Amino acid sequence: MSRKHIEIMDTTLRDGEQTSSVSFSASEKLTIAKLLLEELKVDRIEIASARVSKGELQAVKDVTEWASQNNHLEAAEVLTFVDKGVSINWMLEAGAKVQNLLTKGSLNHLTHQLKKTPSQHFKEIEENIASAEENDIDTNVYLEDWSNGMRNSKAYVFEFLAFLSTQNVKRIMLPDTLGVLTPQESFDYVKEIKDLYPNLHFDFHAHNDYDLGVSNVMEGLKAGADGLHLTVNGMGERAGNAPMASTIAVINDFMPEINIGVNETYLHTISKLVETFSGVMIPSNKPVVGANVFTQTAGIHADGDNKNNLYFSELMPERFGRTRKYALGKSSGKANIQKNLQELGLQLNDDDIKKVTQRIIELGDKKQVVTKEDLPYIISDVLDRTYEENVTVNSYVLTHSKGLKPSTTVSITIKDETFEESSQGDGQFDAFMNVIKRVFKNKKMILPSLVDYAVRIPPGSNSDALCETIITWKKDDKEFKTRGLDSDQTVSAIKATEKMLNIIVD
Repeated sequence: MSRKHIEIMDTTLRDGEQTSSVSFSASEKLTIAKLLLEELKVDRIEIASARVSKGELQAVKDVTEWASQNNHLEAAEVLTFVDKGVSINWMLEAGAKVQNLLTKGSLNHLTHQLKKTPSQHFKEIEENIASAEENDIDTNVYLEDWSNGMRNSKAYVFEFLAFLSTQNVKRIMLPDTLGVLTPQESFDYVKEIKDLYPNLHFDFHAHNDYDLGVSNVMEGLKAGADGLHLTVNGMGERAGNAPMASTIAVINDFMPEINIGVNETYLHTISKLVETFSGVMIPSNKPVVGANVFTQTAGIHADGDNKNNLYFSELMPERFGRTRKYALGKSSGKANIQKNLQELGLQLNDDDIKKVTQRIIELGDKKQVVTKEDLPYIISDVLDRTYEENVTVNSYVLTHSKGLKPSTTVSITIKDETFEESSQGDGQFDAFMNVIKRVFKNKKMILPSLVDYAVRIPPGSNSDALCETIITWKKDDKEFKTRGLDSDQTVSAIKATEKMLNIIVD
């Protein structure tokens, strides 16, 4: 059986940018556009709305200039409006060659927003399409609020489609603008249209207001949709759009009759980049790209993974450039501990593993976060022999006065040699680190570089709550994390740093 190729159009840079408080710079848009087309290998990208701003115009110019030089110009699309040629002129200035013309797909929108009759609207659309053709611009047409149009004014939708079937239009795009469709409706509405117009190309554009975006996309494809509109991390207005990563995984695993060209191994990378540029954090439990989705917590699952991969599914992390992890906490069992010990290159006998497991369960009951990097310290604490502490921060004085630079005096012991130094810094922790750098420089030892510093407190806590500081370090091109816990933020950072020093000092 031949497989049907489905076009994937990414609209992160247009619809995704309509996420509250998100605005990509020109350079960010260009970077994302390059990665979407050349690495993720989507078929098309929607990069902007016409007429928005001078900055948006420059961003589109940057993308179209690059796209023109790299044979991608026909894949870069711009949302335009029925506005007597204003959008067309904007596109010409921007160098874009494909317009996605926004029209009214429901009688309710047409009557109450535009206050026009169908014939008036169609006439203006026809003029716009003709003008675009004269200027060598291809036209796709959005039927805004199409889903409500099919529910409440189906006769109007089919009158509109009959008109569009006579026009020079490459694609007709069917958006569930308000995210109100059920999966059954998505199937029924798309199928009804494809049965009547089998030779026209229809894109399906799902929003996620009821968390049905991926389900609706599946049903739209089963009904015969020819293309999909998706966004990285499901970004978009309100609850966002159907998410790229989940949709691609679903198509690849459950729809063998469908062929797509997306490179799924790049989904996690592009997801993290968009997270960084947008400032919208990925939920840790978000399918495919979330931090925790390939982490086994229950010990029975880790045990099953050791015994013929009993808890593995087709959704393997390696497909997306990721690896499986085994969490440590109150649900941990012997198998979880063994998996983490293997990654650290450590071996313990069964009795010792039982002792370590019990300690981790105790820590989990106290809601303390336990990581693979903590394991050597837990082992040292429980067994009192596996690891020897070579570095101890004996004492310190932290000062912070208005009008004066923060300063720190530290006493630290490294392998029975004690040092006492003082230094200043931009903050108390910076002053502390300056002391450590001075001591290690005297010993001709190199410290790892600090690449990330994160602080967390429990939501809704009081000012005396415990503060967890997580510091990411980099040494010899390898990154590792250490954590410190204390009611004082600077002290928790010092504890995390002390852990780091013990890791690097043999």
